[in-house]
Amino acid sequence: MKIAVSGASGKTGYRIAEEALKSNYQVSLITRNNSIIPESLSNCNQHKISIFNRQSLDEALTGIDTLIIATGARPSIDLTGPAKIDAYGVALQVESCKRVGVKKIILVSSLCIGKLFHPLNFFGLILLCKKIGEEKVMNSGIDWTIIRPGGLNEKEENLTKQNIFYTQRDKQTEGSIPRRLVAKSCIEALNTKFASKNIIEITSNEENKKSTMEEAIQNFILV
Repeated sequence: MKIAVSGASGKTGYRIAEEALKSNYQVSLITRNNSIIPESLSNCNQHKISIFNRQSLDEALTGIDTLIIATGARPSIDLTGPAKIDAYGVALQVESCKRVGVKKIILVSSLCIGKLFHPLNFFGLILLCKKIGEEKVMNSGIDWTIIRPGGLNEKEENLTKQNIFYTQRDKQTEGSIPRRLVAKSCIEALNTKFASKNIIEITSNEENKKSTMEEAIQNFILV
């Protein structure tokens, strides 16, 4: 399977690409022109483009089976960033997938999507913009999975002790998770039949009961 990761130079994106490589997928990186990628990804096919350039985006996604969207607006004095990246930017990527025949989209989103009265919305209404992006993915006609992580952290140590708490949409409002486990969850979703057309919320801690994504989804489907 050929996988493309957009936002692949970001803190979550490069980890997703690394996990995809560990699972022996062919990986293409979609990054901005001035992006720097880690040495671990140096052998990947890299497309340094603007996601707002339709032709370049189509060329980068041609022949790709799955696009994992890890693009996201960064904190900035430019409060239009979420609208540009999390809403319009995701929409452009979805439209490109439809044009070139990408078979699946995995979108990295966030807990509390769509909530108006939330501190994160002080940054350009980011949760509302992400909701627009999610809806574009869900209405694309392409197979999809949306991963909504809690607060992201950089921890790389003792990950085996961190058990992921999986729930369906709008069940979690707090909690955190290492970016590495978000990356692993994206790849796990590729191999989980029940992840198709599902929104999956994830946080982690040592107290959670150990579970696979498939077990968790089957459980909350049946509840």
